[in-house]
Amino acid sequence: MTALTLTQRRDDLGRPLRTLPRKLSGSVLMPWSAVRTFSDPDDFAASIRAGEAELTVTERGQFSAEATRIEFHRLWIQRFSDSLPRVLHTALVTRRRAMVQFRTAPGPHLSVSGLEVGPTNILRHSLSDDFHQRSSGAVSYAAMSLPVEDMVAVGEAMAGTDLAPPRDAMLITPSPSAMARLQQLHAAAVPGGGRPRNHRPPGGRTRSRAGADRGHGGLSGQSRGPRE
Repeated sequence: MTALTLTQRRDDLGRPLRTLPRKLSGSVLMPWSAVRTFSDPDDFAASIRAGEAELTVTERGQFSAEATRIEFHRLWIQRFSDSLPRVLHTALVTRRRAMVQFRTAPGPHLSVSGLEVGPTNILRHSLSDDFHQRSSGAVSYAAMSLPVEDMVAVGEAMAGTDLAPPRDAMLITPSPSAMARLQQLHAAAVPGGGRPRNHRPPGGRTRSRAGADRGHGGLSGQSRGPRE
């Protein structure tokens, strides 16, 4: 893991700006993005940021998935799609970030710890949430997180509301125009406009950046390990 220090920036009037992470060499870490495709559920689970994940596929078939990760200095964006019914158990491993998730397109049943997540809902996670996400088929969904203090500031400035992580995970339903705008902005930030690639390419294989090129013919597996 790269060791980081923080640098304090100031504007033309000498007022402090946001702190930015720096490498020990002194260079500021720049925003970056990556798109990975998977044919193995373990590898897909291992790609999830800031959580310990276990994925169990519940029906036989050719598994395929795609994960997009974008990191700005403080905002983290993730976007996922996967092809088979499954249960994804995730335990968040950081208490410093406020996270939300939502669907990026209508589709089969998707629930998080018993809460049905529809295309018009946003799920607000609690700090260090430990949850099960269940799907009944091919689904597409997204997650975003900010440092807790930033999420609170955004809520106060833009909506006059408290966006601190709730004690328990909760669903909210924004206005249709606000939800559509969020989905449009999220898709615009993603390479390719947020459109998932074909879940089932010729031969039923996908390739991750790490070079995985494996078919998956049955029920599957788990992966654990903290990823911040």
